[in-house]
Amino acid sequence: MEKFIERLKELRLAKKFTLVQLAKETGISKSTLSSWETGERVPSALAIITLAKFFGVTADYLLGLDD
Repeated sequence: MEKFIERLKELRLAKKFTLVQLAKETGISKSTLSSWETGERVPSALAIITLAKFFGVTADYLLGLDD
């Protein structure tokens, strides 16, 4: 999940979003997003799809399976 952590933070910062802003845009709580970025929790498949759609990338890219 290390690649996911790296890419989630990278994509969020590229949009210049805080965790609060990303939470508002995606409907995923700030605390959940934070726990993913710190590696404390693992996102569900539905959450990965939600984030991939929001950022305009594939789930494979977000997970580090594709470049």
